[in-house]
Amino acid sequence: MVYEGNTMRLEELEEEMRAIERKIDAFYVSLLPMLNRERSAHPVKVEPGMQTQLPQPEAVKPAPVLKAQMQPRLQPQAQPQKPQNGNYRVKDIGLAGQGGLKIEWAERHMPVLMRIRREFEASKPLSGVRIAACLHVTKETAVLMRTLKAGGAEVALCGSNPLSTQDDVAAALAAEDIKVFAWRGVTNDEYYWCLNRALDTRPNITMDDGADLISTVHSKRADLIPNVFGGQEETTTGVIRMRAMAADGALRYPLFAVNDTPTKHMFDNYYGTGQSTIDGIIRATNVLLAGKNFVVCGYGYCASGIAKVARGMGANVIITEVDPTKALKATMDGLRVMTIAEAARIGDIFVTATGDKNVIRAEHMAVMKDNAILANSGHFNAEISIPDLESISASKRRMRDNVDEYTTRAGKRLYLLAEGRLVNLAAAEGHPSEVMDMSFADQALCAEYLAKHAKDLEPLVYDVPEDIDLRVARLKLASMDVRIDTLTDEQKKYLSSWKEGT
Repeated sequence: MVYEGNTMRLEELEEEMRAIERKIDAFYVSLLPMLNRERSAHPVKVEPGMQTQLPQPEAVKPAPVLKAQMQPRLQPQAQPQKPQNGNYRVKDIGLAGQGGLKIEWAERHMPVLMRIRREFEASKPLSGVRIAACLHVTKETAVLMRTLKAGGAEVALCGSNPLSTQDDVAAALAAEDIKVFAWRGVTNDEYYWCLNRALDTRPNITMDDGADLISTVHSKRADLIPNVFGGQEETTTGVIRMRAMAADGALRYPLFAVNDTPTKHMFDNYYGTGQSTIDGIIRATNVLLAGKNFVVCGYGYCASGIAKVARGMGANVIITEVDPTKALKATMDGLRVMTIAEAARIGDIFVTATGDKNVIRAEHMAVMKDNAILANSGHFNAEISIPDLESISASKRRMRDNVDEYTTRAGKRLYLLAEGRLVNLAAAEGHPSEVMDMSFADQALCAEYLAKHAKDLEPLVYDVPEDIDLRVARLKLASMDVRIDTLTDEQKKYLSSWKEGT
């Protein structure tokens, strides 16, 4: 070993460290049989950085004893606070001041929704209307809740994802006497407890991000249906579920597909998901994207937005698709298109955004590079098969916030971000306020429309009325000081007539 003065050469020190790591890994491997027997008798709690022996099950499903261990937390989870009046349950009401500042910041970047709030304050179009909302509890959602309350509504809010709630924002809303049942890190049972507390308010309107409220009403809380005169859904995944319900004749009240209106999906899904997903990946890992093979599964509005931003960061973007039209679009956008089986062998970073399940499975993980990163930007944590990842792995440890390292039995290390949940919300703050300004303006105006016209609607899935969508677009343009042309009477006549030709 060579020394220069009192300083060891860096490269030799690094080689020594790698040798030590290999010895430690070999040591753990030699202990596997004993650790398996010991864990069966005495299950242990996973701590940050601790190497955890994973099961080697006969089937893909992991052993039940490791259920809690497979989702380690860096910090002990404080018990959510239970107020005397039962109007909220949040992590820490003492965070309200901090949350209030975040909401104020969002309000300054959401001029359209603030304009609607001023109108609502004057006209009270939602007076006496009870609204249950299952949405990501973010600063932007808080601006919407304040707007609905200003319109006269009684609002109850629960989180739509276990890891997306911003605890300080939830506390700020609770301090303003808005019913909030949400905290980051809820278990599955706690998630549905919160959802049912929101439904206990017997809502007239349900407002969903993922369709969990409306699904629960129809499957387990049917007694509430006579009170409900309409619902709203803002995700691609949720609208797919609701259209399936309508096709089966199972939908019992009218629903607006907010996700499908242009001022939502052309901006929220494309620009919002694109920027916030990359933000989440970088916050979680701090890796350089330039030069990486960046695989995006899907090429809808969300996935194509992710691809656009990744490409702008210098990544070599690869698309996998099942839709030939979208695959053709990606090809003509100058991107490489291939099957996931092909992409799995060369990708450095993988992001799913399809709305489907088991997009990345064991056969793909088995051929991935060492140090490959897996992230999801679809609504549910089903796009990356976590049971498959566990089944091929020998050990797991928490490397840093929102990064879990799985070491496969072949010795490769795969990194799962945010437990396979929405990386843009779990590892970052979600979409920028400017795009949520339009999405939540659509939500507020649809709620007003339902309050006035629900009695005229059948239990079907409806598009957002065009005049609402156009109004939101015009207000957004005005807030940006952008002016556009208008058609002359002659042009209107020409566009509406079939008699004029060449």
